[in-house]
Amino acid sequence: MRPILMKGHERPLTFLKYNRDGDLLFSCAKDHNPTVWFADNGERLGTYRGHNGAVWCCDVSRDSARLITGSADQTAKLWNVQTGQQLFTFNFDSPARAVDFSVGDRLAVITTDPFMELSSAIHVKRIANDPADQVGESALILKGPQGRINRAVWGPLNRTIISAGEDAVIRIWDSETGKLLKENDKEVGHKKTITSLAKSVDGSHFLTGSLDKSAKLWDIRTLTLIKTYVTERPVNAVAMSPLLDHVVLGGGQDASAVTTTDHRAGKFEAKFYDKVLQEEIGGVKGHFGPINALAFNPDGKSFSSGGEDGYVRLHHFDSDYFNIKI
Repeated sequence: MRPILMKGHERPLTFLKYNRDGDLLFSCAKDHNPTVWFADNGERLGTYRGHNGAVWCCDVSRDSARLITGSADQTAKLWNVQTGQQLFTFNFDSPARAVDFSVGDRLAVITTDPFMELSSAIHVKRIANDPADQVGESALILKGPQGRINRAVWGPLNRTIISAGEDAVIRIWDSETGKLLKENDKEVGHKKTITSLAKSVDGSHFLTGSLDKSAKLWDIRTLTLIKTYVTERPVNAVAMSPLLDHVVLGGGQDASAVTTTDHRAGKFEAKFYDKVLQEEIGGVKGHFGPINALAFNPDGKSFSSGGEDGYVRLHHFDSDYFNIKI
């Protein structure tokens, strides 16, 4: 399995997202330009220019027409995927972090960081069909979690919003009323910051990764813990195969500790685990710094990783990957 090396970002990667058809890959980084690539050969198609700070997260609509990005420049932007044109800018009083389109793309959830004396918040925005009708007002604003909210995604049927972040608590909110419905059981939950969250294809369960060196699989409705995957280093990124019972974890030390390790070999690997047996089944090495982003192609036949080293590595699986037996 030879990776395709995709160089285009000048700063560490923060997020990767495939469109639903699996032919485009969107990447966000601490440079200011989200980028779109062909997902089969890694060719760069173009960049979305307009942000004035690190871009933390993105999501693409089901029809691949719209892109939404959240940035440290205190805005979230809507883009025309094809032309790269900015369609709308949502302005906030603090950095925008996570963004996620609802099923049907009529709503978007955007989280904002704590900043000065502002607490973190989760904003729900209505997304207009025609950008000319778009308004910036929030339909709902949720507050409560302490510290940064690193991820917020829509639950089943857009009835709930699931959030997770620095206080290591996963919360489920009612997306109509804004009421807090559930928090995960502290006994079995993460002990440190939750960095990443990935939903299963059918939306029945989701995976969280944390700096406590573990990833956990949860039931999306009951918030019951299903599985725990233990690793040796902090987890910055998680992904779930849509095809096989595999989960992938990526991570590494904090940026401040990286210089103290052997930097020569691409030591930082994406580790594959059996989703059911919780056992490690393999790893893909290659990055020269912690892995900050992971994404599976919706067809399950390839995955990509984004690193602190500024590279996106695109891996198409060999046929033997599909026959791994434990």
